[in-house]
Amino acid sequence: MDKKKFAVDSLIESSETKLKMKDLCLEPILKAVDLITGIYKTGNKLLLCGNGGSAADCQHIATEFMVRLNHQIKRPPLCAIALTTDSSNLTAGGNDIGFENVFARSVQGLGNKSDVLIAISTSGNSPNIIKAVEMAHEKGMQVIGFLGGSGGKLKTQVDLPIIIPSSNVQRIQEGHITAAHILCELVELELYGSQLS
Repeated sequence: MDKKKFAVDSLIESSETKLKMKDLCLEPILKAVDLITGIYKTGNKLLLCGNGGSAADCQHIATEFMVRLNHQIKRPPLCAIALTTDSSNLTAGGNDIGFENVFARSVQGLGNKSDVLIAISTSGNSPNIIKAVEMAHEKGMQVIGFLGGSGGKLKTQVDLPIIIPSSNVQRIQEGHITAAHILCELVELELYGSQLS
């Protein structure tokens, strides 16, 4: 294996995916900015769910909202809860009600009308994410889908799909974090841009 070529090809593929996002993902990202800015203005919150690497992305994104992303902005925390962090809740739910229901149960218990759920699934077909989306809609929440490839089943089930234009899971995950950083920083600027230091 030519390690250098492999690394260069990966960097090129990653860059090309980001350039495609400029054309295919910009509009839904900006709509998501408006949606999330709106819920924070009304005192609502953001919930996030995903599996594996997407679970880690949920924690990453929630932390950016709760702490801050742009270090030039002094602001209060923005309520964001990653439903992926409580091992007791996840393992009890997986054991007692089935893993496909663990996120739906947390959405049912923590979500309120007019909150927003960010549902992350690189395939768009994760059964436990689909059930969480269904529960969010039952609760009167709106759902942003961070998806990839064709968007899967979730493409038509979420209110606002952000679909990374790649079939490579690694590139999709990289695109999700890029989109999330843009989303978070624009929300910060919309709400607290006047407090830039």
